[in-house]
Amino acid sequence: MSIILTGVSHKTAPVEVRERLALARDEGGECLRRLVDGETIREPLVVSTCNRVEVVAHAAPRRAGEAAERVAGFLAGASALDRVALARHLYKRDDYEAVRHVFRVASSLDSMVLGEPQILGQVRQAYARACEAGTAGRVLHRLMHHAFHTAKRVRSETGIASSAVSVSYAAVELGRKILGTLEGRTILLVGAGEMAELAARHLSKAGAGRILVANRTHETAERLAAEFGGETVAFERLDAHLAEADVVLCSTGAREYVVTAEAARAAQVARRNRPTFFVDISVPRNVDPAVAGVSNLFVFDVDDLEAVVASNLRERGREAERAELIVEAEARHFEEQLRGLDTGRQIGAFRRELQELARAEFERRRRQLGDLTPEQERAVEALLLSATNKIAHPVIELMRRGAAAEQEVWPRPAETPLAARRQPEQPAAEGARDVELRAAAAAGLMVAA
Repeated sequence: MSIILTGVSHKTAPVEVRERLALARDEGGECLRRLVDGETIREPLVVSTCNRVEVVAHAAPRRAGEAAERVAGFLAGASALDRVALARHLYKRDDYEAVRHVFRVASSLDSMVLGEPQILGQVRQAYARACEAGTAGRVLHRLMHHAFHTAKRVRSETGIASSAVSVSYAAVELGRKILGTLEGRTILLVGAGEMAELAARHLSKAGAGRILVANRTHETAERLAAEFGGETVAFERLDAHLAEADVVLCSTGAREYVVTAEAARAAQVARRNRPTFFVDISVPRNVDPAVAGVSNLFVFDVDDLEAVVASNLRERGREAERAELIVEAEARHFEEQLRGLDTGRQIGAFRRELQELARAEFERRRRQLGDLTPEQERAVEALLLSATNKIAHPVIELMRRGAAAEQEVWPRPAETPLAARRQPEQPAAEGARDVELRAAAAAGLMVAA
């Protein structure tokens, strides 16, 4: 059996090429059915995201090259791109390398952001579309379920997705570390742009008790608040609402300080000196650095968060090395499974071929046997088939033992014992370590309060 993969990704093609190749969900099924010709491509699947468009297919034996060319022509037609120009961006994999690539993609080892969780859901959707279109068969079913198993192992046995690698998510994780939990806490979002929306999404998932949104354009604030079950407050009365918030997250385009030291000090008096956590992800900064000089007020800016993100990315890189070993082992195991399937098909074909030869020889010699009753004809045919099966049996057993021996070479990879799954934590970089110390101090005061 042959498995091929042909496509483009953020590593090989700019966005203007990828966007022309992207397939809409409603047209995916028809495209998949057009790809199947029965001669070169038997089972296709298309993974189409903003960062990659890849066709994975089960190709006819010894026709992988023709199948890859068919896929390249399909992608050129779907994008209306010149085939020669498109070829500069295409990559092609087959058999083991194709399987390994699918497992790496599902495990988020080939993503723009290492360890991001969205790609696994997108691969599942691609598989579901192939099932709906009727183009997923025995080989693709096995391949995709093995890919999902591999991705699960990578998630559970490594720390590749355990740390925040976006500024907005790092801000929320820092807030959770300081507060212990965001449940029941009041969060004030100052600004309603893209960064605020991402932070609101993470805050909502973390169970924030109350979300207040302040923005110069009230309609934008209302839209963001409605999406996440929050409330709007007048931007002009921001100083009055500071006292309500346990966490203040600022992300506006203002050129001046939106939160001044005087306003923060007044809010602190109203809060009876309960600590407040300020996260300023704006450039220029929205929170006056002097706020950090006020007792029980803690300020973290975008440089602090980026230090945490950089440290987390390095940690993910270390975990990715362990994840790659899991992928390699699972890809080898799947390759042996496919060989086992091939062996079963080869044995069946071998047995049928011998039986057909026996029947053909019986028909050729039939006249020499004289008059036979139907019972005698059936007895002779049974005798021939029995003799054929006995002759074939040692050969078939040899084929099975050979396949079993290959399976022993690459046994199913054992899961890593729980105690050994995570490596000891590495020392954080200096900037990230400083942020952690400040967060720990803030957390201590929050608990005391």
